Amino acid sequence: MRNVAVRNETPRTYDVIVIGGGPVGENVAERARAAGLSTVIVERELLGGECSFWACDPSKALLRPVVARADASRVPGLSPAVAGPLDVEAVLAHRDKMSSYWRDEDQVDWLNSVSVDLIRGHGRLTGPKQVAVQTPEGDTIALTARHAVAVSTGTRAALPPIPGFDTVRPWTSREATSADKVPGRLAVVGGGVVAVEMATAWQALGSQVTMLVLENGLLERMEPFAGELVADGLREAGVDIRFSTTVTSMAREDGGDGEVRITLSDGGQLAADEILLATGRAPQTSDVGLETVGLTPGDWLSVDGTFRVTGVDSGWLYAVGDVNRRALMTHQGKYQARIAGTVIGARAKGEPIDDAPWGTHVATADHAAVPQVVFTTPEVASVGLTSREAEQNGRRIEVVDYDLARVAGAHQYGEDYRGRARMLIDTDRNTVVGVTFAGPGVGELVHSATIAVAGEVPLDRLWHAVPAFPTLGEVWLRLLETHRG
Repeated sequence: MRNVAVRNETPRTYDVIVIGGGPVGENVAERARAAGLSTVIVERELLGGECSFWACDPSKALLRPVVARADASRVPGLSPAVAGPLDVEAVLAHRDKMSSYWRDEDQVDWLNSVSVDLIRGHGRLTGPKQVAVQTPEGDTIALTARHAVAVSTGTRAALPPIPGFDTVRPWTSREATSADKVPGRLAVVGGGVVAVEMATAWQALGSQVTMLVLENGLLERMEPFAGELVADGLREAGVDIRFSTTVTSMAREDGGDGEVRITLSDGGQLAADEILLATGRAPQTSDVGLETVGLTPGDWLSVDGTFRVTGVDSGWLYAVGDVNRRALMTHQGKYQARIAGTVIGARAKGEPIDDAPWGTHVATADHAAVPQVVFTTPEVASVGLTSREAEQNGRRIEVVDYDLARVAGAHQYGEDYRGRARMLIDTDRNTVVGVTFAGPGVGELVHSATIAVAGEVPLDRLWHAVPAFPTLGEVWLRLLETHRG
């Protein structure tokens, strides 16, 4: 294997150093190596990062049987077969398998196959193009980059300063996706994507979930109807949702081994076996040496359209993925990584970055066409602007809504299908700038919407993209018909 074991007296030089070996860092490294540059990844945990072991893969493994059972329960002739509880042991075993049992040998094998080196340890900048790695064995490895250093360290859970939270061992998203037993009572603080997905999963696995939401609705960054439908689904599953509620303190009883006692802003109290704090994300930049290059530790890293960090001389430092706060999703981070790695390679060779196989290497999707799926019951899928964002941006739009239950393909999901679609049309350009779907099965609609938004497809052409019958995709035709009147 290409794991590099180097004692502290042997400095090494690479063309590109990548700090952080999640999916983003891996893609930056692979693209730079494909351009012919010697490349090394520095990773202090598991190669493959948050998505592979504590986020995307394990969370969807937990949620897939929940969503599949909900879909099956609506199908005539099938619903009695899925009326019983989930096989918790089998679900958790599948989750473990999808997380590779928290081992990264397969990821290392892939890295070897693309000829990228790996150094395990904590990497910190020590100056321009300089990185020091503290290894688990206590060695310090000095690295120098000829061309670029890319920071791809991602984010961590942002924990609110609630009195007592540091003594109760609260769950973050990591514990929520890797727990090996079902808590009898789970309190979830927050109303965003992590909160609603984990509430969906653990309620179905046997917890009594109570959601404590500061806002007046769920999924506040999406169209309001999406959060309303998800709230309805959670309540039907048995989740207790309390809006406009904050936690003022918490404590574990019995010397830290008992239940969590939670004091609420209205003076009430709540007891739970575990509490999940799903209250946002913060950048993993507090201990990567930013101060040595004139940046502030703990800050998000601002970048230009090619992911060069602004405010750093000579343009050698890049920040790719969640750490730049442009779009905190794995697929967007990998999109950024493909651009950044190729740009680094082109600049190293003195090639123009606008003379590339697929056009100019400047990220635009992070602003205009970010797709997202929330794997709840019902699902939510969106891309582009919401109506609120369009209004704030001063865009002249037409809002087109359609009841998804009126689409023929929805009937295949059962007679009680509930869902909604919204399309935003830029009336000046006659293109689609945002789409939101909520309902069973809508996750598979998001890529068609992404193509419409990213491609700026004129409505006159979109009419000729004929949806297959009977599928949920027929909603595109119905939205266009509603628009035309």
